[in-house]
Amino acid sequence: MRPGDKVVCVNDKIDADKAEEIRQDFEIWITKDKEYTIREILDNNGIVTGILLEEVHNFPKFFKLINRYQEPAFAIWRFRKLNYATSQQAEEHSEGLVGVGTQEVEKNTEEQNKQ
Repeated sequence: MRPGDKVVCVNDKIDADKAEEIRQDFEIWITKDKEYTIREILDNNGIVTGILLEEVHNFPKFFKLINRYQEPAFAIWRFRKLNYATSQQAEEHSEGLVGVGTQEVEKNTEEQNKQ
């Protein structure tokens, strides 16, 4: 996964023993089966890879474990990458389809005009 990729949340569950900590760190939480766009990937000093999402913005907090302020990131394992990776790739793919369709229409129109 990389920034710009479209992902779907596959796990929004919060363990009961971590609920209080999650409430303190995250103002906004993710929703299962909802699509998101990766804004940034954080390695968090190798502890756990986290991702920030375009659609969700939380206030930065100080995390003792990594000894810095940062926006709380969602664990990457909570998401699955969707087949269409970025909006730019989807647009390029779409433009390609439109271009082919346009060429075929123009070709058919030219042939009809000759007849």
